[in-house]
Amino acid sequence: MSTAAANTQRIAPALDAQEGFSAGQYLICLKGIVWRESLRFLHQRERFISALVRPLVWLFIFAAGFRQVLGVSIIPPYQTYILYGEYITPGLMAMIQLFNGMQSSLSMVYDREMGNMRTLLVSPLPRWYLLCSKLVAGTAVSLLQVYAFLFIAWFWDIEPPPLGYLLVLPALILSGLMLGALGMLISSVIKQLENFAGVMNFVIFPMFFTSSALYPLWRVREGSPLLYYICQYNPFTHAVELIRFALYAQIDWISLAVVCGCTALFMIAAILAYDPSRGLLARRGETGGVA
Repeated sequence: MSTAAANTQRIAPALDAQEGFSAGQYLICLKGIVWRESLRFLHQRERFISALVRPLVWLFIFAAGFRQVLGVSIIPPYQTYILYGEYITPGLMAMIQLFNGMQSSLSMVYDREMGNMRTLLVSPLPRWYLLCSKLVAGTAVSLLQVYAFLFIAWFWDIEPPPLGYLLVLPALILSGLMLGALGMLISSVIKQLENFAGVMNFVIFPMFFTSSALYPLWRVREGSPLLYYICQYNPFTHAVELIRFALYAQIDWISLAVVCGCTALFMIAAILAYDPSRGLLARRGETGGVA
């Protein structure tokens, strides 16, 4: 039995003594879910390596090829002309979180197929709290990946202000929650594990390429006004800009509002749409019912 399921069963007898749960009991559940996700992450070293390979390929190969050709003029939050590699770093950080959010959701589909998620959701705790705990655990994992990327990028002369490494943390948490909630929403409506990979590609690449991750929006507007408006309405664009400004001790208030609003919207939709019986209906005759 998983650690998360064991921890939730420890607090099940409380139903006989009280109607609700204490803060300590909620904390036990959150700790169990985060610990389980952390152990899974540590045991899946390939996942950690693959999460870093994608952005590092962009930084070391793609950006290096345009290092002396492309640059970005003085635009907020930058105080001077910058090289292309420095510009795309916030977008690559957000890309790590985007892929991590989708991979965490993929694991939810797998858990639902294998029955682990079913075991978790039969606990007496509210379903919304269990899903939020899964979201927090996935965001915590993405933070480790992002800071590992920043550590490697430092050797490639990507050096934001020292204070930016700390100030960007709240922005990374918010963007990680938004992208994780989006992945959770997608996983809530997918029944088979085989279908999820195609949906991931359909979501990840359009969101990444129609954003400000690789090029400033003012250049996009010069080339294609239609694409510019698509980028403006892309939540991933605002996640990138929130991280970009936070790295330089500034706040993009519009991006902050969009990220917070989308996080709430995606999470509420995921809670309403998530059905723990998905993936088990085909085995109704074998199990005698569903949870």
